[in-house]
Amino acid sequence: MFPTEPAAVNNGFGALLKNRNFMLLWMGQLLSQLGDKVFFVLVVALLKNYPPLPGLAESSMYSILMVAFTLPAILLGSAGGIFVDRFSKKLILVGSNVLQAIFALLIAFSPKEFLLFLILTFIISALAQFFAPAEQAAIPVVVRKENFMAANALYSSTMMGALIIGFAIGEPILSFSKTFLGAVYGQEAVVSALYILSAVAFQLVDFKSDHKFVSDRRTLIDPWADFKEGLRYLKKNRLVLNAMLQLTTLYCVLAALMALAIRLAPDFGLKREQFSFFLAAAGVGIVLGAAILGHWGNKFHHKPLPLVGFLIMALVLGVFTFTQNLWLALGLCGFLGVGASLIGVPMQTLIQHQTPPTMYGKVFGFQNHAVNIALSAPLAITGPLIDKLGSRTVLLGMSFIVAGVGVWAWKSTRRVLQDVI
Repeated sequence: MFPTEPAAVNNGFGALLKNRNFMLLWMGQLLSQLGDKVFFVLVVALLKNYPPLPGLAESSMYSILMVAFTLPAILLGSAGGIFVDRFSKKLILVGSNVLQAIFALLIAFSPKEFLLFLILTFIISALAQFFAPAEQAAIPVVVRKENFMAANALYSSTMMGALIIGFAIGEPILSFSKTFLGAVYGQEAVVSALYILSAVAFQLVDFKSDHKFVSDRRTLIDPWADFKEGLRYLKKNRLVLNAMLQLTTLYCVLAALMALAIRLAPDFGLKREQFSFFLAAAGVGIVLGAAILGHWGNKFHHKPLPLVGFLIMALVLGVFTFTQNLWLALGLCGFLGVGASLIGVPMQTLIQHQTPPTMYGKVFGFQNHAVNIALSAPLAITGPLIDKLGSRTVLLGMSFIVAGVGVWAWKSTRRVLQDVI
């Protein structure tokens, strides 16, 4: 038997609905993530308003903008965790959203210079790197351990829902705001409002246990010492490290799927820009799987959920190479999403159970950094691999790798659990 969570009873979503602090935390998460997605749509739309630098083509401007948006995730992925362990989580959650709102508005009133636009985009994206580990660390503070599974299921569902809905409604919302609030600052005002509403929700959360914890910590910040302390903890707690590796593998597969979807869309009669249909189907599967785990997770206690999840994803990747039917492909993507939820939700729950409060920021900071790299690296290498080997070979190769990682992780975790017990 392979326990994906401790033996506490999972009370499902009902207990969370009665938890005022968690519901406020959830609302803040939803609004902030919607703000991030709509902001991404906004910066792409605003790019045409900025004259290119001398000798710089429009396509190059787009690439540079994407670098400015994604680089903070790679550079600062774990840095935010250092501050989570030193300062109040409420301060970080509220402060990062308020600052994002201010800088989003600055875009509207700043000179139309491309370099300044890049700097503001970089700052707003960088602030999100402080928000992410604080948000993860806040869940164990406001939720009882027996409800971690349900809380992470709702968190995962919201994250994917914001991804799907945010990109889907981003353009209509921005067009509406431009028409009714004015072309000068209307679009930026909507993004800023989402961040402000998120900050209000976080401000209303009562982090009672957080106050004492923060007051007991030393305020001197030594990033290198904290980094080494986090590494020592991960080396010592192999269960957490193994769970983090499984999450990293999961996000690598999802990122590679994004790159593959762009290339495969024309093969199914879609326009290349309609690749989001496949991602949306996978997102629906993740939401469905997370909802099942969140409500009935106690019935799957001591089941090898991550192993099943990896095998489902491997099966889907293998079968995907032999279908030309669009609806079957979308169904397979949905099934893949269900498999992804069987990995993501239990492993995130396991990390929260095994990590002491004094290490929340460092561990979740490392996790945020690893996930950000996992989402970025496959986007750079999947395209060239497809050009050289073909999509079918890449999909089959991914299928075998994912299955192998799943079996390895299951066996490795079982050995660690035996050592712990």
